[in-house]
Amino acid sequence: MKTLISLLLSLTASAALATPIPQNPVQVNDKAMLQIVAADAQFELLAEGFRWAEGPVVDPKTGDLLFSDVPENKVWRWSERPEHRGLSLYLQPSGYSQLTDEPNLGEGSNGLMFNQQGQLVLAQHGDRRLALLTGVNNGKPQYRTLVTSYQQQLLNSPNDVVQHQSGAYYFTDPPYGLKNGDDSAQKQLKFNGVYRYQSGEPLQLLSDALTRPNGLAFSPDQQFLYVANSDPQAAQWWRFALKPDGFAGAAELFFDATAKVATEAGLPDGLKVLKSGHLLATGPGGVWVFDPQARHLGTIRTGVAAANVALSPDQRWLYVTASSYLLRIRLQAQ
Repeated sequence: MKTLISLLLSLTASAALATPIPQNPVQVNDKAMLQIVAADAQFELLAEGFRWAEGPVVDPKTGDLLFSDVPENKVWRWSERPEHRGLSLYLQPSGYSQLTDEPNLGEGSNGLMFNQQGQLVLAQHGDRRLALLTGVNNGKPQYRTLVTSYQQQLLNSPNDVVQHQSGAYYFTDPPYGLKNGDDSAQKQLKFNGVYRYQSGEPLQLLSDALTRPNGLAFSPDQQFLYVANSDPQAAQWWRFALKPDGFAGAAELFFDATAKVATEAGLPDGLKVLKSGHLLATGPGGVWVFDPQARHLGTIRTGVAAANVALSPDQRWLYVTASSYLLRIRLQAQ
């Protein structure tokens, strides 16, 4: 028996060593960090084996977590409900349905969100559009296009999307879904934009100044729109002032992490904002925690490049898609 126990302990230790996720991930720069996450909080590994996990969102009706595997053109579901416990395939295809006949990388959805009507909205790389899931017919998802072009030119590859209280969608459009990126023969727009889309109105370009606009989120009062720029040469988070009607005003640099790119895996990518106004933003090394005044309180280190984050409805759990992993960590009560 003693030999068996020793063997099990050895195997457990070997498995822990094989996992790149840190056992003590919370790095504290400022004691205010401990109001967001406990110093001894640890990641729970929920699922693994994905090519590039992205776009996590909690279904407000079921509590299930949905997330994209971008290169695999799939959306997965992770659930704690007895009838769906664990991991299951939710949508395939998720973002490339051969909408156009051009040469295409065939990548799926990236960012996901539930709109004010409880419908799933997807930023689809391959089909180069924002789309609404309208149903599933014989296992095949049915999508309705919200927007796919700006001034008669196809979008690059919509990446992330949020909805304003006015009902308007805000989304980013970097070139990550195009072969050769900015140099792609299929790239019709000369820039990578941040947009505002309101049904029945022309698509509005809010900014073409960011080289790699990526994740985005509103401040709790919706006076600001935060946007990550995932460019290794300008690894930054920006903040756009919003007018009461939702149109963008001035933009300001919120934080610049470019100096960390050379030594830490990951770039500014997905982000969420707590009710307190604190930002939880993926960046070099893991998930960066900022207060509303742009103080970097600390980092929840992931050991691999972190892509995106989602919050449970009560904001007690932070879900993280990081490379091939789906993780979660307990947050402090806000």
